[in-house]
Amino acid sequence: MKQALIFLCICIALPVLLFAQKPDSSAIKTDSVKITEPVKPLQQQDTAYTSILRQNNLVNTAGSPVSMASATRKQNNQAPLFYLLAGLVMVLALFRFFFTRYFTNLFRVFFNTSLRQGQLTDQLLQAKLPSLLFNLFFVISGGLYSYFLLVHYKWLNGGNPWLMMATCVGLVGLIYVIKFCILKFTGWVTGFKEETNTYIFILFLINKIIGIFLVPFTILMAFSDPGIVKIAVLISLLVAGFLLLLRFFRSYGLLQNQLKVSRFHFLLYIIGVELLPLLLIYKALVIFLNKNL
Repeated sequence: MKQALIFLCICIALPVLLFAQKPDSSAIKTDSVKITEPVKPLQQQDTAYTSILRQNNLVNTAGSPVSMASATRKQNNQAPLFYLLAGLVMVLALFRFFFTRYFTNLFRVFFNTSLRQGQLTDQLLQAKLPSLLFNLFFVISGGLYSYFLLVHYKWLNGGNPWLMMATCVGLVGLIYVIKFCILKFTGWVTGFKEETNTYIFILFLINKIIGIFLVPFTILMAFSDPGIVKIAVLISLLVAGFLLLLRFFRSYGLLQNQLKVSRFHFLLYIIGVELLPLLLIYKALVIFLNKNL
């Protein structure tokens, strides 16, 4: 009985002793970090990094910030045009490589005016394939030059540039195909086949030189600034006009003894057959492209 009484007393006193103990300090959530002074801003912290920046004269850390306005870059998609003209130059380089003798004789005959017509024909007209390829090269080069010339003078506004280029190239080719057929037909009708072949030879000889000459000016007109383009157009027109006049003078010098024509009649032929069709086709081309493209 005494043991049961002692056990009962212990059970009653034990909870009281447990609550009387001091609470565990680890169970109390307190902030052990005491803020003694406010934190300095990042700009005012004297760290090693900021010290190095302050000592560097090339870095302006003490100056006031400046905002720089950046303009949006205008995209000018001229990559296809660049590859087109690069391909034109590559074609000329291939002609120069594979037809070296013809290329050399072409310029030698052009500058050597003392040779007789039979020698000129023997040196160049025997090579049919190079002559045809250089004539095609003149058509492409002349067509591209005509397109950039029209664009420079703002006679072509808007439209599809590739279609305009193809139209210019096609018209240049059509002009000389028609002219070749008319000259051949005229020589056959009148019986002056030899004289007609002489004139056709000189005509396409000068055209080949013009086609090669126009390549660098076409590149300048396509990618240069307006000031440079204006100078390139002026020089190219002067030289091309001189070559065309040279074509007429050389033709007249070789044909005057055979045909017995006066200078006045030859001038009328040049105006009626050479210049007026070109001016009419040019006017029709400008009207067509401005209305339909």
